[in-house]
Amino acid sequence: MLDYEKEADAYDATRGGEARAAAAAAAVLGLIPDGARRLLDVACGTGLVTRRLAAARPGTRVAGVDLARGMTRMAAARLPGSVVRADSRRLPFPGHTFDAVTSVWLLHLVDDSADADRVVAECARVLRPGGVYVTTVDKAAAHDVGSDIDAVLAPRPRRPARDAADAVAAHAARHGLSPAGRASFVGRGQGRSPRSTIADLRRGWFTVLPPGDPLTERFAERLAALPDQDRPRPDPRFSLRSFRKPPAG
Repeated sequence: MLDYEKEADAYDATRGGEARAAAAAAAVLGLIPDGARRLLDVACGTGLVTRRLAAARPGTRVAGVDLARGMTRMAAARLPGSVVRADSRRLPFPGHTFDAVTSVWLLHLVDDSADADRVVAECARVLRPGGVYVTTVDKAAAHDVGSDIDAVLAPRPRRPARDAADAVAAHAARHGLSPAGRASFVGRGQGRSPRSTIADLRRGWFTVLPPGDPLTERFAERLAALPDQDRPRPDPRFSLRSFRKPPAG
C-alpha cells in the first residue's frame, strides 16, 4: 500500500492534475441533484476535486475529510475551514447532515470487505433522507486498457477488488441505499508508459508486488523490453455509481 502521507506533495502531478480533477468533478456533479445544499467529500485527498465541486455549486456548502495529514493540509489550503482529518469508517458528523456524499477513489484502498461496508454505512448514516451517495467503482479494472503494458502485467497477483460494482451495490443495499444512476469519465493524464509503470512498481503502487521483491523486478525487466518507453498508453476510464437514501415518511 502506498504511503499517502509521503504521496501528498506529488499526488496531483502524478495523477493527472487539474485535467483529471475537472473530468471527475463534472461526472460526479452530473449525479448530484441541483438542490443539494450540503455535500461531503470523503477521502478528499488534496482537495483538487473537492474545490471544483464547491466552485461549480456556489450555493452548496462543501466539506472534505481525509485520514492522511499531508492530504488534509493541502486540501485545507484549497478549502479553508471546510476540511477535517477523519477516518471514513467513523465520520465526525451527526446523522442526516448532508444532501450528498461522495467518495472518489476510496473503496479500492480499504483492507477488506468489512471495511468497505463500514465506509458505505457511514456515508449512508450522514445522508439526509432523499440524499445521494456517489462513489467510484472498479478502479483497478479501469487501468487495464488492453495495452502492451497490460499484457505484461496480466499474470501479476492481484488483491480482491473491494470496490467491485456488485459488491458496492450490495453494501449500499444493506444500508438502505438504492441504485440511482451511473456515469464515467476519462482519467486524463493517467495513461501509463512502460517507464512510469516500472517506477510505480518499485514504489509500491501495485499493492501485492512489494518494492524489491524478485517478482516485482521480473515484471520490471519485461516492461523495460517494451518499445516506446516514454509514450503513454490510453488513459483509463473510471466508473461512478450513485445511490439514493429513501425520502422521509
